Amino acid sequence: MTKYIFVTGGVTSSLGKGIIAASLAKLLQARGFRTTIQKFDPYINVDPGTLNPYEHGECYVTEDGAETDLDLGHYERYLNTHTSQANNVTTGRIYQYVINKEREGAYLGKTVQVIPHITDEIKRRMTLLGQNNQFDIVITELGGTVGDIESLPYVEAVRQLKWEMGDENALVVHLTLIPYLKAAKELKTKPTQHSVKLMSENGLNPDVLVCRTEEPLYKELKRKIALFCNVTQDAVIEALDADTIYGVPLEMMREKLDQICLQKLELPMGTEPDLSRWKEFLNKLRYPKSKVTIGLVGKYVELQDAYKSILEALIHAGAINECKVEVKNIHSEHLTPENAAEKLQNVDAMLVAPGFGSRGIEGKIDAIRYARENKLPFFGICLGMQMACVEFARNVLGVKNAHSTEMDPDTKDGVIAMMEEQKKITQMGGTMRLGAYECELRSGSKAADIYGSTNISERHRHRYEFNNAYMDAFEKAGMIPVGKNPKTGLVEIVELPEHPFYMGVQFHPEYKSTVENPHPLFVAFVKAAKEAQENRNGHGAHHKFEKSGVAEG
Repeated sequence: MTKYIFVTGGVTSSLGKGIIAASLAKLLQARGFRTTIQKFDPYINVDPGTLNPYEHGECYVTEDGAETDLDLGHYERYLNTHTSQANNVTTGRIYQYVINKEREGAYLGKTVQVIPHITDEIKRRMTLLGQNNQFDIVITELGGTVGDIESLPYVEAVRQLKWEMGDENALVVHLTLIPYLKAAKELKTKPTQHSVKLMSENGLNPDVLVCRTEEPLYKELKRKIALFCNVTQDAVIEALDADTIYGVPLEMMREKLDQICLQKLELPMGTEPDLSRWKEFLNKLRYPKSKVTIGLVGKYVELQDAYKSILEALIHAGAINECKVEVKNIHSEHLTPENAAEKLQNVDAMLVAPGFGSRGIEGKIDAIRYARENKLPFFGICLGMQMACVEFARNVLGVKNAHSTEMDPDTKDGVIAMMEEQKKITQMGGTMRLGAYECELRSGSKAADIYGSTNISERHRHRYEFNNAYMDAFEKAGMIPVGKNPKTGLVEIVELPEHPFYMGVQFHPEYKSTVENPHPLFVAFVKAAKEAQENRNGHGAHHKFEKSGVAEG
């Protein structure tokens, strides 16, 4: 029978439920258990696909084309396995399903209510992945904090499931905060006690407490927490602030979180976790031999979660190159042709990030022109690739009004245009080109060399594409479409062979980068940044890099 672990949070949001859930899953996976993680989000959006990145961070896309919460990215990066549509459920999706069933007459004329109809549907979704004996353990992270009005149906559903399954088949790991008051030099347990009290008022008691803290929990404090929160003393887990999120699995192993969960679920301990590859990665991450600075040009740079997968992919690639990657945020709205050299002077490479809408677009184009003309390693992702094409058309082909029809619907020179199948779509949510698609690479291209193959598959999230009417002109002028979708001819990758590293990709390679399999494009990009730095240091900086000024942080 599949066992279930529910991860809840209290006191405050952003404590790191996703990291704790992923770390626990990693340890259980390393012990030989087939493990997966799912996220239940309490907001009424059907999925995060239409949410502004400032609201919710990045929207993560799975292989099967689901637009999901960014925590699923953590799950994949830790477990090195794919998630799917079934791994992320929102209140909106639950209610949409129940209302549709009511319209069909499925409830036999009954009054449809939160209990039992909504909670029954939540329970069905929570146990869906555990059917067909596909997994030994399913970990479910509940978004929000205990006590939120919108979280109540989820807490009730977990209470019912625990009662139906028995304590040996389902347990609750509650993540909470033990604040340290510097003035008093004291750790305070009262917020945790209140959080557990609030939870128990809703009929649910935690089996394991994971306590986020800035200072170590001494034995007497753990005993106090256990006594007043009604858990065993060995089930009070210390979660000290870590220097990197990738250190958390080892901290949780030291605290025996996996062992305590297995004991309570009456499961064997399995094999001793072999985390040698993980430790090797951590060692390279913590003790790099060199450092590069990469300029991240985007319009959501104030919120780091907006580019979460890109930042993590750069960390993975940096570790492989034994190199610390320092990211310098450069807001595209503040870039102009006059200040591009000043803002980019201290970077070893430049990545132009994805996004939607016209804000900050001209700044991205100015940055790309600078990178192209000054041989600065350039990597453009999705919108970054599209703006690279617009920049090339304007400044190399001489098509002065070249643009994307997304930003200028009336342009007669739409180098980037809406995909044919997107033109009839009126609904915004979940209707883009989403999920994994095949791509054929031109033999002998830089991309094919990097991948080590001419047939690849990558994940997409876009409505607009390169206009193939311009393909011959681009190729003659030196920008080569080296990657295409074999069925539609959609241009997936462009590169400048004469440039040290200049690559634009229509897809999102960052979604597939994991600790154990860093994405080859990011690995090659960081390597190019290292080489560019060595060349600059060896042969003197380019004249445009010698101007004074500090790049925007």
